[in-house]
Amino acid sequence: MDTVVNAGAVAYGIVLILGVFVRTSVTEAMRVDTLFIPGASEKTRPVNLVLGLLIAGYGAWSLWGK
Repeated sequence: MDTVVNAGAVAYGIVLILGVFVRTSVTEAMRVDTLFIPGASEKTRPVNLVLGLLIAGYGAWSLWGK
């Protein structure tokens, strides 16, 4: 079960990273900045890059450690 959760974290992190560069309905729906920052705009989009790298990195680190 841990492997599934960590693989999901890597996939979600990749979607967040793509959300900075690619504008599709899927990446727009997964953006984190729109959930926590009132009035999210193009200027807040890089927040997704930072969080995506952290989430994907932690998931990959957890998968690699097993």
